[in-house]
Amino acid sequence: MVDKEVVCSPDNLLSTKIIQREKENPMSREELLAAVNEEISRLEKVRALLQSNGGSRVTHSFGNRPRKKRVLSAEARARIAAAQRRRWAKQKAAAGKK
Repeated sequence: MVDKEVVCSPDNLLSTKIIQREKENPMSREELLAAVNEEISRLEKVRALLQSNGGSRVTHSFGNRPRKKRVLSAEARARIAAAQRRRWAKQKAAAGKK
């Protein structure tokens, strides 16, 4: 079994290591190809994890659960209704002045 933490860790990305090493000491063509092949292998493992159910920790599916109904108190509904009436009155007064 592949360890998800090791494979999916952003600190474990080989491209970052290659860039840092390239700045310090240029790699030969063979070393660079070996490093790229290693990264491709790691990315294929990540892809396999994400496509299987093992990657469920990374991807979230919220569409399955029913949405909880939100409930307002009578006082809150009255405040909202009063505010809307004030907006309508303001709009009606502005329309009457034109």
